[in-house]
Amino acid sequence: MRVAVVGAGVSGLTATKCCLDEGLEPTCFEQSQDIGGLWRYTTTVVSIRKHPDFATTGQWNVVTEAGGKQTSDVFDAVMVCSGSFSEPSLPLQCFPGIERFRGQYFHSRQYKHPDVFQGKRVLVVGMGNSGVDIAVEASRVAAKVTISTSRGSWLLSRVFERGYPWDMVSITRLKTLIKTNLPGPLSWWLTNYKVNKRFNHKNYGLQPDNSWHVREPLLNDDLPSYILTGRITIKPGVKEFKDNSVLFHNCPEEEPVDIVVFCTGYVVSFPFLEESVVRVENKHASLYKHVFPTHLQKPTLAVLGLIKPLGPVMPLVEMQARWVSRVFKGLCHLPSQSVMEEEVNENKKNQVKWFGLTYDEVLKTEWLVYLDTLASFIGAKPSVLGLLCTDPKLALTIFFGPSSPYQYRLGGPGHWEGARQAILTQWDRVLKPIRTRVPAGSSSSFPSLLVVVGFLLLLAAVIFGFK
Repeated sequence: MRVAVVGAGVSGLTATKCCLDEGLEPTCFEQSQDIGGLWRYTTTVVSIRKHPDFATTGQWNVVTEAGGKQTSDVFDAVMVCSGSFSEPSLPLQCFPGIERFRGQYFHSRQYKHPDVFQGKRVLVVGMGNSGVDIAVEASRVAAKVTISTSRGSWLLSRVFERGYPWDMVSITRLKTLIKTNLPGPLSWWLTNYKVNKRFNHKNYGLQPDNSWHVREPLLNDDLPSYILTGRITIKPGVKEFKDNSVLFHNCPEEEPVDIVVFCTGYVVSFPFLEESVVRVENKHASLYKHVFPTHLQKPTLAVLGLIKPLGPVMPLVEMQARWVSRVFKGLCHLPSQSVMEEEVNENKKNQVKWFGLTYDEVLKTEWLVYLDTLASFIGAKPSVLGLLCTDPKLALTIFFGPSSPYQYRLGGPGHWEGARQAILTQWDRVLKPIRTRVPAGSSSSFPSLLVVVGFLLLLAAVIFGFK
């Protein structure tokens, strides 16, 4: 079976590899001259167009635009996430007067030089990871940097508890089990209490509105100190732009501004497909499990990476690709159209309930729950209770430790013999590049902790029915 993969970014390369693993014949189409997607800074502008005899041949032509060169949308300041800053995703009419600031688009190559923001009064609209990273970097040379946010956000440190990466500490099966089984308000009261232990978000102007709702956290180690020292100021949402200033909601005085950087996210679109193929309504595509269009007669089209997990996206893209390649091959089957549409509609309602009604909230999902769901479709979900009987050490590590993607290579399709050892030694690999000096007598207490509290695994599994 031949499979066309559009794009050679992270998702496209992963899809190509997974198709090869299943014995399919993928062809990856990339508009630039190299792989890398958004992280390639310079690309050649090309178009994929139907051949004049497409109706009979099914052939597509790749056409290079005359003299076209296009630059990537990723700033050098962005550390772990990407974004498109050339146009705001919100309608321009939401920001009266914005046309006065529609000048040069700053690319990452220009961003390296201090003269871009040097001595300027910079306004960053939107409080996402990309926006905060850019604000922090700009504040090193700008006269003033302001971040405008209408909702606020919880802020986490990339260097998390005991100095470990936040996702290795926060995303575990135990914590996910507790969070998904406790009543919503109680679960998020505990979360709010914990995130405010580092610093009081209200004092720093970061406290989210309707904080019992689930909000995507920010990851940044510098922002609190920059706010404390006055290098960055947090303001409410933009009400109106004036000639050379901006007016914020609930703030009577105008503030002068020289440069506006929009970090408000993406506009979801599929310009290379007919509108009837992938339906986008309210900036949301109706896709079963965020992957398959629900109305096609056959599952011959899949969308990868159009999701906002509360965790790293790359493992999810890989699992999507593993599932999709087996669906294409006929080894996995989708439910009926009515069942898929019902689930998509129900998911929209739940997302609005928990996340609020904003353009990208319906794309958010619980990281580990989503991974387990797709893994169960292909028979790769690990059984913690089963492992407890056959390999207690591995079972305890999986349940209490980081939810690394190696867990989904222990069995099923794509089984890897080295998965067990990779899981048991994951902490060593995290520490190896940073532990360049080891004090005498130092050791990690994490393995002994697992032994002491291991019996809680059985109790939790019985109470919550974890399988």
